Amino acid sequence: MTLTTWRNGGAALLGAVALSLCHVPSLGAMEILGQAGVLGEWELTGHLTESGPGTAGQFSGPLKMKHVGICTQDGPEERAGEIRLQITGPDSQVTAELVLDGAPCTYSARKTHNYEGTLSCQGRAPVPLLVWLK
Repeated sequence: MTLTTWRNGGAALLGAVALSLCHVPSLGAMEILGQAGVLGEWELTGHLTESGPGTAGQFSGPLKMKHVGICTQDGPEERAGEIRLQITGPDSQVTAELVLDGAPCTYSARKTHNYEGTLSCQGRAPVPLLVWLK
């Protein structure tokens, strides 16, 4: 192998690696993880799928909230529900509509290291909610 062949092969390999690192996969499905409450006493988990063709950035799916705070007495309280989430704009603004145990809720957040916003549910005080999408 000559030096020129090695350089050309190395350049091709480096180019392929760079392209694979820059390629952003389709977001057809993702997991949502979160912590709600002033002390992060509620854990939020769910699996979201893209809403369908032509609905870029819109996801929906089931979710579960589990009370993981230290003041639970009869085991952790759990709430089940659904979420419709939309990611918009260059700064990845997130808005969502949730239904938890029949109560409608809304969420709006901007991305920092995670999504930081407020969860507002009908008949309840708003609480902080941190969300990670992966």
